[in-house]
Amino acid sequence: MTAPNPVKGPVSPLATGRLAVRPLGLDQVEVTGGFFGEWQQRNRDVTAPHALGWLERDGSVDNLRRLGAGEPADAHRGMWFSDSDVHKVLEALSWELGRSPSPSLDQAVTDLTAILRAAQRPDGYLNSYVQEGFDVRWDNLVMSHELYCIGHLIQAGVAHHRATGREDLLDVARRAADCVVRDFGDSQRKDTDGHPVIETALVELYRQTGERAYLDLALQLVNVRGYGVLNPNGHFDSAYYQDATPVRMQTTVVGHAVRALYLLSGIVDLYVETGEQALLDSALRQWASMSATKLYLTGAVGSRFEGEAFGDEYELPPDLVYGETCATIASMMVAWRLLLATGESRFADAMERALYNLVAASTSVTRDGFFYNNPAQRRTARPPAAGDGRQQRAEAPGTRPAWFNCACCPPNIMRTVASLAAYAATYTHAGVQVHQFLPTTITAPLAHPVGLTVSTDYPVDGRVTVAVTDSGDDEWTLALRVPGWCRDPQITVNGAALPATPNERGYVEVTRVWRAGDGVVYTMPMPVRFTLAHPAVDAVHGMVAVERGPVVYCLESPDQPADVDLNRVELLVDREPTEEVRDGVAGERAVVVKVPAMARDDSAWSRTGWATLGEAPAPQGHEVELVAIPYHLWANRGPSVMRIFTPMWAARSDG
Repeated sequence: MTAPNPVKGPVSPLATGRLAVRPLGLDQVEVTGGFFGEWQQRNRDVTAPHALGWLERDGSVDNLRRLGAGEPADAHRGMWFSDSDVHKVLEALSWELGRSPSPSLDQAVTDLTAILRAAQRPDGYLNSYVQEGFDVRWDNLVMSHELYCIGHLIQAGVAHHRATGREDLLDVARRAADCVVRDFGDSQRKDTDGHPVIETALVELYRQTGERAYLDLALQLVNVRGYGVLNPNGHFDSAYYQDATPVRMQTTVVGHAVRALYLLSGIVDLYVETGEQALLDSALRQWASMSATKLYLTGAVGSRFEGEAFGDEYELPPDLVYGETCATIASMMVAWRLLLATGESRFADAMERALYNLVAASTSVTRDGFFYNNPAQRRTARPPAAGDGRQQRAEAPGTRPAWFNCACCPPNIMRTVASLAAYAATYTHAGVQVHQFLPTTITAPLAHPVGLTVSTDYPVDGRVTVAVTDSGDDEWTLALRVPGWCRDPQITVNGAALPATPNERGYVEVTRVWRAGDGVVYTMPMPVRFTLAHPAVDAVHGMVAVERGPVVYCLESPDQPADVDLNRVELLVDREPTEEVRDGVAGERAVVVKVPAMARDDSAWSRTGWATLGEAPAPQGHEVELVAIPYHLWANRGPSVMRIFTPMWAARSDG
């Protein structure tokens, strides 16, 4: 059975009747410039060859190549789930091919596909670590990542087919999926993988092919969770693997952050295709809990180094945060699906926060260095570690390594950036919704195709212009998101001011018969603001962060006076900060914010570091002007001290 050709993008539901808004494909939305347009170009020109080189260097490709050649396996190089890195790079390259042709990238995909096909067993099973004899097939699912690897293979195959129309990689993926269906389907096995991702992959394969068995298996793998079907065997506990509470009863995100959010993505996908309201209700509960109590200002999630896991409510230490890049990308995956299901701007807001802060910070401005974990404070300027440029997961110094022994994050970044245009806008039969303010061209399949050109210097400023390039004679609605941080937006159509009151979903709507040549100017004021954390976040109580528009700012040592220690500064929040556009901030053009502050003098304190209430020395120091830069630019100029949250001088007490 073959379904109608889905949207040429990363998420393509078949049951569109349950969507509040519908996705557009990479052939319908193109990022034409700006910060992310430049990143997409470097993703293709710099990151892609960089990643392909490292996959060869770290042995991920060679593991599969040797298997296909029938060579004896005396060792497996890299992580036991290194196949997934190959698959994610393939997905990223596929989306790049969907953006525009590239003979070199096309050849790379063809060559890697041939290696996978040669390594694949006749029954479709594919896992280099197991096939080399270092584990037993399906015998150690809590840790083996077998279904996880196949899930990423499926996503790569679907992406390649949607982007190019070719079936060679999709055929490898379908054979692997059919193997899983034969061995697990119809409840032949009662367990599942310790690392979710195959759930959402199977749903997308169902969307691509119309084969119901893939959807049924995805639902089965979700349904078995929460009943202790996985045996942790000393590796954390059942909650860590999302196996302690049935998914429909879960109230908050728990355990390993990436696992939890990949699973949540699959849960929303299953709601869209099956209509089971309990699945959506569970996802919305978990999302609301995470957003209110377990989310960093930068969009980071997963506060604990131990287990790369969510902590307790409001456990958000800035200097000890793990904040894995993959976890924030996973949160974007969930947010996008919830946006499609509900049409609510809060989910686009979450994606914006993640994109402009943590995801943007995950990669060097040269796009060939990466963060695995993302601190919100660095107390000392740590020099880069010696070695070949590759680091362990959490051992990255204050500069970004070229690669990691566990290389899940760089390919995840690649596939996200390559497919970014798909997240910019959606449509319904009633009109077009703009969610992310990127320079784009948009073509939406309304009754008469609608063409739009979006121009903006966002987030340097909040002015967005939308030019209508094509429209029919029917009335339709243009909807523009009002970000949660935005107050008093303004909108004009052909120079005439209109009310800019957001609707119940958080969008300014303009409904009219549009004509080619019509122009909209949408302005979102971007004053600098000081942001407080919830009072239960003890780690930053009495501190503030600096934000402007969607951008979180940080103080980094290279920008400060030479005699200023960023561990001993406090902001004068009763003074107005100033801002200026500056070229050459870590090689980028950006708005910097100048903040009045006090450089604290602690010399009056005793050697013990403690004082009895009422006997503490009065605050002492001298006034300085600190420079705050966008958080995503930190660590591009060598080792440094950095902080986001800073104490308020006005909040101090002398006892």
